[in-house]
Amino acid sequence: MTGDDVLEILNALDGFDVHVGGGWGVDALVGRQTRTHDDLDLMHREEQEPQLLEVLQERGFVETLSWRPVRFVLTGPGPREIDLHPLRFADDGSAEQSSLTPGEPFRYPADCFVTGTILGRTVRCLSARQQLHFHQGYEPRERDLHDLELLHGIIGGAGS
Repeated sequence: MTGDDVLEILNALDGFDVHVGGGWGVDALVGRQTRTHDDLDLMHREEQEPQLLEVLQERGFVETLSWRPVRFVLTGPGPREIDLHPLRFADDGSAEQSSLTPGEPFRYPADCFVTGTILGRTVRCLSARQQLHFHQGYEPRERDLHDLELLHGIIGGAGS
């Protein structure tokens, strides 16, 4: 997935509350593309999901994997893949995402929703600390190690 693909998708979702995570989220924090990406991870408001799906389906995306309510994947023309993560927001701006372990949701503190840049455009994304948190509990792949190095550099340099 290219930076132009990401911006095309984000433009289509203008007006929706979405945040970029995963590899593109790391690159948004760095402000430049640092590696190739197979997909785009998007956190979205659970209550906006029906309308968000309608917009993406109108652009040729179809659901190809469902781990609902935790996450699901849409594949579209190109081929392009979007990994969607439904969030339930609290009044204080924090959010929760269901996990595979009942009663133990993924937690998103309010201050983890920040901005970065992709191809010079400001985008909403997850903070370096939140991204690091989600890189725990599994054996990292080569691309994860690349992202972890960048995230540690951000935190070491800016305290994000």
